[in-house]
Amino acid sequence: MLTGTGIWSHASPDKIRERYVFVQQLINGLTVGAIYALLALGYSMVYGVLGLINFAHGEIYMIGAYSGILYFHLLTAIGAAGWPPVSFLLLLFLGSAVTAVGYAVFLEQVAYRPLRSARSLSPLISAIGASVFLQNYVMLTQGSADLVFPTLFPNEPLSWTTVPISGVQAMMMFTSFSLMLALHLFVTKTRLGKGIRAVAQDKTMAALCGIDVNRLIMLTFAIGAILAAGAGVMVGMYNGTVHFSIGFMVGLKAFAAAVLGGIGSLPGAMVGGILLGLVESLGSAYLVSEFKDGFAFCLLILVLIVKPTGLFGDATQRS
Repeated sequence: MLTGTGIWSHASPDKIRERYVFVQQLINGLTVGAIYALLALGYSMVYGVLGLINFAHGEIYMIGAYSGILYFHLLTAIGAAGWPPVSFLLLLFLGSAVTAVGYAVFLEQVAYRPLRSARSLSPLISAIGASVFLQNYVMLTQGSADLVFPTLFPNEPLSWTTVPISGVQAMMMFTSFSLMLALHLFVTKTRLGKGIRAVAQDKTMAALCGIDVNRLIMLTFAIGAILAAGAGVMVGMYNGTVHFSIGFMVGLKAFAAAVLGGIGSLPGAMVGGILLGLVESLGSAYLVSEFKDGFAFCLLILVLIVKPTGLFGDATQRS
């Protein structure tokens, strides 16, 4: 991998090695950043519609990862192991997404909808309580030990590329950016997407215009759950294991990415997630690896000092 043409040619071995490590960290950062972006989109959509920080969103991601293991074994049991990996993966994503949507909609109806007209502190406490409940629920039902997540794609660098990217990383980046593009087109081009934007701008006026506000709020939670479930399945494959607490730190970083980009802004959530992943990867590689989790929050603090509304935030609107 360190020899050949392109970016590795016409350079000394030390320079080639430095370039290889740098490109590897860029790919690692893009891979992780795409996951942060998917989760940050869920935070931003819910905040844009309800003005609520859904702190249980990280646990929906965790449930998506556990569901991926369940559906992997279920599909294997019915003889789907011999199917093309892409077909198998699509069914895996579909099963995990349906499960995650069920939990997200249940949370919206039980933990958030009754408090929609309450003071902002009450829904926040409810969200934190839902997060703790889901963590303990999964721990009691699935055990506290790590579970192995089977993979369909190689986790070693692909031999036919000139950059150090593995099969699972290529799958993660392609799937993540495809989901982001699909969400952008849905929100901007479809009738339901325009309805969600209308509810985000003014729920009362949207209801007066005949829009079913409750239905679109539920749809917003469902879309966030689909993105979170996809992220959970992909990270499970990438890391090889899942744990009932994986949603906590990833959820915090995704929330930081949403705030960094401008909470409520979908383009901001995408950019914030990618930027956070790159800073985390490059910082841990070239600065202090033990401070890996701290780089995300240091970047957030620095940006908010300069621009309190985030990179794409607008102080006058929440969409």
